[in-house]
Amino acid sequence: MALRASTVVAALVVSLVTGAPIATAAEPAPLPTLSLTRVAAIGGLTAMATRAGDRALYVADQEGRVWAVRKRQVVEPPVLDIAGDVTAGGEQGLLGIAFSPDGTRLYVHYTASDEDGRVDEFTMRGRTADLGSRREVLAVEDPQPNHNGGQLAFGPDGLLYIALGDGGASNDEGPGHARGGNGQSLETLLGKILRIDPTPSADAPYTVPADNPFVATPDAMPEIWSYGLRNPWRFSFDARTGDLWIGDVGQNAAEEVDFAPAVNGRDAGKGVNFGWNRLEGDLEFRGDAPPDAAAPVVTHSHDDGWRSVIGGYVYRGSRIKALRGVYLYTDYYAGSVMGLRPDGTGFASVDLGIEASDVAAFGEGPDDELYVLSQSDGLLRLVRG
Repeated sequence: MALRASTVVAALVVSLVTGAPIATAAEPAPLPTLSLTRVAAIGGLTAMATRAGDRALYVADQEGRVWAVRKRQVVEPPVLDIAGDVTAGGEQGLLGIAFSPDGTRLYVHYTASDEDGRVDEFTMRGRTADLGSRREVLAVEDPQPNHNGGQLAFGPDGLLYIALGDGGASNDEGPGHARGGNGQSLETLLGKILRIDPTPSADAPYTVPADNPFVATPDAMPEIWSYGLRNPWRFSFDARTGDLWIGDVGQNAAEEVDFAPAVNGRDAGKGVNFGWNRLEGDLEFRGDAPPDAAAPVVTHSHDDGWRSVIGGYVYRGSRIKALRGVYLYTDYYAGSVMGLRPDGTGFASVDLGIEASDVAAFGEGPDDELYVLSQSDGLLRLVRG
């Protein structure tokens, strides 16, 4: 970490007067040896959520079920089973889950039987979701079966954020894609992160917040929060700062992690253009880079085996103190769990020495400890090892 020039000068004066050594920035503490321990053997996991006032871990499988895991035991029957309404396979299925901040409602993001995207709401009755309370919040037509996004999360502002891919196929072009690509078009919800209040309005199943960035922009979809994304499969908010982190899956060359800092704990990513399809990672893809595009904080080349980045979380737990403030992420195919560590001028990428297979997501527990969701190995917890 470099000191500011004024700080260096002041330290030099003190040293000359007193003979004391010049103070320098402390080196970051070495990272401990880490490993993963299995919590529950559930196949095909895709997402995890926690619920206010509840110590259980809630996980979703791709087929369409939500399970509660209590004290390392999978609770039967499932909290929710909509498998009969879900198209599962490939990049389709039950893709995201989130509880309302008060824990009374469960939201699910899935591929419906018509292969379009849906976000539905269920009221929680005790420890299970009431099927009879089902309410459709959002329906989005998907022109192709891939690039569906899927993440759901309530932000620091208590509003619901929804990730949608660019519609599928390749190059962000073809049937169902706007001229120039869905990622750059403000006239479609595809290739975006949306921000809504899921409370119904007088004429819609949700409410658009008045301070969304494109509410007053002609022809723009007012739900849009961030844009220029190809397939933001997993994003998260830093539990301490409110910063937004996105793992955006690339096409032919690069996987990227995007970062948008919060302002006073809020508004991370507001109106930000992350560049697709004019950029893939930090490489020009289709035409010139947008002048306002936010550069990724890190990219990984497909030449190194990376093909599908899986965004994670900033570690804010208490059991691995040296890991605090480090953002964890991986790749579905490469399998190495990586960290992005603040270094004073940005972030340094570090290999955490953990290998995991078929990771579809990370999860953050009620105690802020981190979990890894492997489609082949089940629910795993990050521990010192």
